[in-house]
Amino acid sequence: MKVKDKSDFDTGKYIRYTPEQVEALERVYHECPKPSSIRRQQIVRDYPVLGNIEPRQIKVWFQNRRCREKQRKETSRLQSVNSSLTAMNKIIMEENERLTKHSSQLALENQCLRQQLQQIRSGGGAADPDKKSAAAADRFNDQQSALALADRSPDSEVTGGVPQHLAITPQSPRDSSPAGLLSIAEETLNSFLAKATGTAVDWIQIPGMKACPGPDSIGTAAISHAGAGIAARAWGLVELEPIRVAEILKDRPSWLWDCRRLEVVGSFPTPNGGTLELVYTQMYAPTTLAPARDFWTLRYTIFLEDRSLAVCERSLTGIHNKPAIKNGDFERAEMLPSGFLIRPYEGGVSSIHVVDHWDLESWKVLEVLRPLYESSVILAQRVTLGALHHLKRISQESSGEVLMRGGQQPAALRAFSHRIARGFNDAVNAFAEDGWTSDGGDDVTISINTALGAKAAGAQGGDRFCAFGGILCAKSSMLLQNVPAATLIRFLREHRSEWAGVNIASDSVSTLKIGGYGTSKGNADEECLFPELLEVIKMEGYGNGMLPKDTVLLQLCTGYEDTASGTCAQLVFAPVDPAVSNDIPLLPSGFRVIPLDNGLDASALSRTLDLTSTLEGSADGGKFPDDFSGSGGNMRSVLTMAFQFVFEAHNREEIIASARQYVRNVMVSVQSIAMALASYRLSPPQQGPKQQEAKIFALQIMRSYRASFNVEFNESQPESTDAFWHDKNAILCCTWKAIPEFIFANRAGLEMMETTWRDLHSLPYERTFDATGRETAYSDFAQVIHQGYAYLHGGIRLSSKGHPVTYDRAMAWKVFDDDGAVVCIAFMFTDWSIVA
Repeated sequence: MKVKDKSDFDTGKYIRYTPEQVEALERVYHECPKPSSIRRQQIVRDYPVLGNIEPRQIKVWFQNRRCREKQRKETSRLQSVNSSLTAMNKIIMEENERLTKHSSQLALENQCLRQQLQQIRSGGGAADPDKKSAAAADRFNDQQSALALADRSPDSEVTGGVPQHLAITPQSPRDSSPAGLLSIAEETLNSFLAKATGTAVDWIQIPGMKACPGPDSIGTAAISHAGAGIAARAWGLVELEPIRVAEILKDRPSWLWDCRRLEVVGSFPTPNGGTLELVYTQMYAPTTLAPARDFWTLRYTIFLEDRSLAVCERSLTGIHNKPAIKNGDFERAEMLPSGFLIRPYEGGVSSIHVVDHWDLESWKVLEVLRPLYESSVILAQRVTLGALHHLKRISQESSGEVLMRGGQQPAALRAFSHRIARGFNDAVNAFAEDGWTSDGGDDVTISINTALGAKAAGAQGGDRFCAFGGILCAKSSMLLQNVPAATLIRFLREHRSEWAGVNIASDSVSTLKIGGYGTSKGNADEECLFPELLEVIKMEGYGNGMLPKDTVLLQLCTGYEDTASGTCAQLVFAPVDPAVSNDIPLLPSGFRVIPLDNGLDASALSRTLDLTSTLEGSADGGKFPDDFSGSGGNMRSVLTMAFQFVFEAHNREEIIASARQYVRNVMVSVQSIAMALASYRLSPPQQGPKQQEAKIFALQIMRSYRASFNVEFNESQPESTDAFWHDKNAILCCTWKAIPEFIFANRAGLEMMETTWRDLHSLPYERTFDATGRETAYSDFAQVIHQGYAYLHGGIRLSSKGHPVTYDRAMAWKVFDDDGAVVCIAFMFTDWSIVA
């Protein structure tokens, strides 16, 4: 290898490095790829083999080396994208071919029906009309048979759906021999493949998700419409081999936090090279208001003729419903044909179709909870898409695309998140087989476990609990109205003193973020593919009588940034001691909020959200319309909270009473918080634009934005006030007089200022700046008045409660009415965050 230095161009000489010199430079490069001038001089001194090389020549070598490394990474990335695009192109061609065949079949049916209709209308022809109809029907059947014979490809059964005589019913008489189970497995495979390719179920695209994702996206999902049970289908591309994908997905407890246990009771091979497995699966109950579910299923793994790998599964009923494990804590649920279809493509890319089709027997739970067991959207968000998310994460970790804060190992962080999430699920469910005994109350349930031993005592104080008595869990569930799950969890995380029952100053809480996934294309804090936040929090002087002071918490927050329909959000934390080992159980406590979304029917999907009719037709004038607030004014969610404590043998009754009262106090606090947050969504502004003019005012803001910056406020919904209201950027509007006053804001703007519609107008404009911000506040304001718009640098604003709010950048523009008069000045703050 040779490098030409600037001085060498003058002499015509090249620098040639020996293998020993290259080895020394490579060793230094892996330690420090961009050494400083002093470091380069030190390199020459530390490595005698580089004695004849000048520091400036070493600088050139490192520049070339970094350039080669960058080119190598870019080449690898482009090859990966090319492989994904090639696979996607092939998939689209296959789908196009299937749709073409289906279109031809429909055209043939239409032609035959037209002929029959014409013959019936013709009446008194030469031949009898009944004979003509019979002849036309015979021709139609012959054409159908010819069409079926013409398509004998391996996917013919798939694309045509499952024949009626092959439909599996609970009453199908089968024996328990391998041959009988294989017969059930083959029929299950046909039914699953038909669902995976979209022909056996009436699938509806989930709003907000792309119908065909790009090569770097996680996937796309659809939900079932009508039919038995609830069903969800998702599709995506990952850079993993099919066998590896199957291994990951079959180990459901490793990636699905809702899965408590999966045991393969029996397994045997089939003559066609497949594998049959008898599987017993236990699923956690998400709330304290319903029992957990379990499944007794037959799982079939087989390679298809086109080299695809299929893993399908369905419940065994009737004479097969004899699981080796029987537990009174669970209600038996049914899994209709479900599974994974994995197709390999060139470049190590695999296409994965995931289908989940369950019947959770919602009639067995309380009526208020039935939407939770009847919603295909919730199934898609919690289970189906979770499989693709996990695969994408494993793929990116294997390829080195994932960067972590502080250099932590992704697998280790996933293990911590897994322990906390499962520990919280164990506390909420309190299974008898784990040693829990429960004493139900009117509002708070107390569960006690004395069987976990001194291990758990070490997790909360070690020798302090020398007379260990057991673990106590106080838990409750409550119904919330008109509060998005993500908004509530985000508030509970950022304002612990509002519900914890103690006065915690903002400077007494130190947070170390050790979670969050990002790609190598950007900063890990900016590009979060998997919105899970794992934090270490030190609560100085915390203590509430049951927890020691200066508590260190390991905290997991999920769903706090996801506003998709049916998305669960939770905040779970556990006291930790760095000295304890991994086998000591954590004692997680916290909150989980699940929207009670009853799914999306066809009319809801096709309906355009229209604010005008609701605003103009409002008789009471007291609320914003349902659509303007998001998921409907009657949006409901169920909140489950659980708090675990360690008690000693002598103070058991005292701790029980204290824990019960503590949870009741938290319930009151959370209810007050939820009511306040609901006012962000539903309460009208009391000053500024009248409620009936809210839509017009929002449209004026968006149109003025387009006129000022020559770009649409929202590309997909340029004239949607719903898009304005739910935009993640905070928008605040104020008057343009000498002393500005706030008059209007979107939901993010209200959350940023920690205020409500009722109190927005009384928030002084100058109080939202710190000392540094006041110096430039009015100069920026004057620039907008003079120029009409302005791009502003990032900075800090203060909320109504005095909390600093950081933002990356801001934009400001004049808002004009239809007559061209200036109405106000609008400010948009991007990537804002409250520093609690």
